[in-house]
Formats: sequence, C-alpha cells, structure tokens
Amino acid sequence: MLPVLLKLGPLTLHTYGLLMAVGVGLGMWFLYAQARKQGLDAPKLLDATFYTIIVSLIGAKLILFIGSFSYYTTYPKELFSLARSGGVFQGGLTFGVVFALWYFHKKKIPTWHVADILVPALALGHGFGRIGCFAAGCCYGSACELPWGAVFKNAYAHDLTGIPLNVALHPVQLYEAVLNFLNFVVLYLVLKRKSYHGQVFSLYIINYSIIRFITEYFRGDHPDKAFLIQGSSPFLSLSYPQVFCVLGIAAGAFLLVVMKKRQRA
Repeated sequence: MLPVLLKLGPLTLHTYGLLMAVGVGLGMWFLYAQARKQGLDAPKLLDATFYTIIVSLIGAKLILFIGSFSYYTTYPKELFSLARSGGVFQGGLTFGVVFALWYFHKKKIPTWHVADILVPALALGHGFGRIGCFAAGCCYGSACELPWGAVFKNAYAHDLTGIPLNVALHPVQLYEAVLNFLNFVVLYLVLKRKSYHGQVFSLYIINYSIIRFITEYFRGDHPDKAFLIQGSSPFLSLSYPQVFCVLGIAAGAFLLVVMKKRQRA
C-alpha cells in the first residue's frame, strides 16, 4: 500500500490519482490510434471522450451520494475527496453510455463503430484505476484466510478510506485489475476480427458485468450494503450491485443479438 507517492511541502501526489491519469492517458492513446487506423475522425472522438469522462465522473459521484445519502449529508466534503470517495463505477458507466449515445447522434459520429473501439480503452484504463485503488486502500476486500491475503498498515490510508489495518484482506482490487486487463485483451482480439458493429461493445457489457458480479463476493468496503437475497454466506446471497450485474449481462446479450440481426438485415 502506497497512498502517497510524493509529498513536497503543500504538494501531495496520490498514487491513485497518478494511476488514474496513466489509465486515462493510455486509454485515449489506444482510442486515437484505433480511430486513425479505421479512418475515423480521431480528434473529434477525443473531444467526445473528454466530455463523456466528465459526465461519467459526475454520474459516479451522484450514485455514490444516493447510495450513502446519510453519510454524505453529514460529511459533504468527503464526497469531493478523490482519495476517499472516487465514485461508483457502474453509475459512471451508465451515465457515460447514455451521454455518449446522445452526443454521437448529435455530432453524427458512427455510434456503434466508435463504441467498439472505445470499450477496450475503457477496460485498459479501468485496470490501472483498480491498481490505484489497491495503493490507496479504497474498494478493499473482505477478510481473507488464503496465503495471498493483503495486510494493510498505513494509518493515512485508514483515515482516508476506513480500510481495516493489520488484518489479511482479499486483494479484490488486484483481482479486478487483472480481470480488466484480460478483458482488454479479449476485446482487442475480437475488435480485430469482429463481424459487425456493436459486437465488441456488447461483449464489454457482458464481460464487465460478470467481472463485477464475481468480485462483489470479495468486497468488504460496504458491510451495510443491501441484499435482495441474504443467505448464510456471501455465495448464497445476492446484493443489489449483483442484481445490476445480472441486468447488465441480459442487456449485453440482448444487444449482441440485436446488432447481429441488424447487420444481417
């Protein structure tokens, strides 16, 4: 754990922020390179991506606020702390997708063609973001008795994120980082051989929903999270984030079928 990478007087460089910047930078580089390779207006797409990122950040914060309404009305400043409260990724993804669809239509950008090269970039950036989460101690895991359990000892990170110290936890942030990088590789391979526009985007929705559904079992940062079904163990329960994952899998599969039929037509 290394929440602070560098501190010079009043200047503090958080590892989370740096890795987020690296992820966004590499993602935009990938998007730019693929757009040029496929004959699209790369600068125009970078503008669209920038606006979508802003809307996604707002959406992630909004869903975080709604989900922990009582806490953030009591401590409103914490909502705007990047080190403590980055936001809910699923909320940011939903807001970003809706905005991007509207913006692409307005600017006459080929929606599904662009979406297919955008989502591998998103998976790549998300992987680096999760490594940043591990460094900061946010989005931490539940108690772990396995040999690779991570023990966090940084008091500053505890003050920022509330992560338990001196207790072995599932390094769930690294689980998700590895799965996101794997998702990037899969999506990139499909992108090179896709049969129709919208195929890669649909697979991303399915793949990420599966990733989040699995890693949700090992999350420990929301002990009071609501369950649709609460059994005797996490594996016999179904939390509301997992419900959204199931809906995401269904939506991705539906879109996959619709896009394929549209191509045939």
